[in-house]
Amino acid sequence: MTRRHATLPTALGELLVVADAGGIAGLYFPAHWHPPAAGSLGAAADASADPLLTELARQLDDYLAGRRRDFDLPTAPVGDEFEHRVWAMLREIPFGETTTYGELALRLGDRNLARMVGRAVGHNPISILVPCHRVVGADGSLTGYAGGLERKRTLLELEGAGVVAQRRLF
Repeated sequence: MTRRHATLPTALGELLVVADAGGIAGLYFPAHWHPPAAGSLGAAADASADPLLTELARQLDDYLAGRRRDFDLPTAPVGDEFEHRVWAMLREIPFGETTTYGELALRLGDRNLARMVGRAVGHNPISILVPCHRVVGADGSLTGYAGGLERKRTLLELEGAGVVAQRRLF
């Protein structure tokens, strides 16, 4: 299939989804910090008539309703080698848990890579599917999220992440 896009209604607002032959290439919130490049969306598609987009909508609904903990969809995010390494690590963060940019940098072998890790996390084109919302600041603060901090908080609360529960206590 060729590159295509559609808008999916969700509990977090309408999400712009971009897909191609390899799978889901983009999942963007309204006012996303790093929207898709002009001309990269492909043709408009009817999500209800596209099997991949229909399955994405089903899995997102299940996740947002608390009936799903991970996703089983082909993905095709575009990025450089470093970004792909970071995004692979994001997929390894368990449901309901968080890590920090510094911890990810250490896993890459150099704590000084924390800013580069932050940039890669921020440029993740398939939010939610690649759970960049599970990365927090070194002090546990909810720092930067391309979909907005309220959405990040909502996703972490949905997953029962301890960092959000601790913040509510104080």
